[in-house]
Amino acid sequence: MLIFDKLCTYLSDLTTINKSYIALILSTTIVILIFSFFKKIGKRAIRKKIEGRKEYFINQTIQIILNILEVVFLLVIWSEYIQSLMTLISVTSAAMTIALREIILNFFCGIYIKMIKPFQVEDRIEIKDIKGDVMNISSLNFEVLEISTNEKHGQSTGVIVTFPNSIVFSEPIRNLNKGFKYVWDELTVKVKMDCDLVKNKQELYKIVNNIEIIKNIPKKMKSQINEINTTNRVYFNKYDPTIYTKIEDDHIELTIRYLMHPKKGRYVESVIWNKIIEKYKEGIIELYI
Repeated sequence: MLIFDKLCTYLSDLTTINKSYIALILSTTIVILIFSFFKKIGKRAIRKKIEGRKEYFINQTIQIILNILEVVFLLVIWSEYIQSLMTLISVTSAAMTIALREIILNFFCGIYIKMIKPFQVEDRIEIKDIKGDVMNISSLNFEVLEISTNEKHGQSTGVIVTFPNSIVFSEPIRNLNKGFKYVWDELTVKVKMDCDLVKNKQELYKIVNNIEIIKNIPKKMKSQINEINTTNRVYFNKYDPTIYTKIEDDHIELTIRYLMHPKKGRYVESVIWNKIIEKYKEGIIELYI
């Protein structure tokens, strides 16, 4: 403390700035630098010991704790000046409110996102025709790793889109993961009008029901819906894959409806089509081409 006091006195004499202000500035700078150091050390320690998904969540928790402690220390340092600061703010509140309106709104919307959780990190969401996976949620904004919308089941474009938190109140948000992990998907297969319809449907059922990635989903989906029914009314008649029949011009359309993980849609569709093509080449399924 003696060294700190001497340094403040020296800088005050050098700059002709009041010693108390010099002490305030130095104390604030030291606290910020110390906590910045601990944040970097924490990140490196976590990266060495933990890998995968846990690394992000543990790092976020530690960063939040350090941020809270940093604010507490700064409040202690600035305690003598807060009353004067509040008086100044009250005088200029109108101008500051207009200037800081968006920042304040985004901050409180960030609290809303954390508490109500309309979406979380890793959820797949869609806002204003932009679809992607949530990468990060901060106090003022959140980041989404965009997926292509050219295909029904898009893949990552590598583009990161940043949204202000306030958008949760101004735009509808589609969340493909909220409540339960799986969504319904449909794939339409065209077959000949004079085909053996029963045989074709049986083969399609075999294909879909024997794909490992979707075989066990119905049980998981039913379990998740039973859990969410305590807070939300969600109901489905069927959980297993279903095939619907429709006559269209000179052919028949068989629409396969099945459950899948929203991030694996393109892969699942590709697997189904590959097996259908194999059966077509073997003369088992009569496709309309």
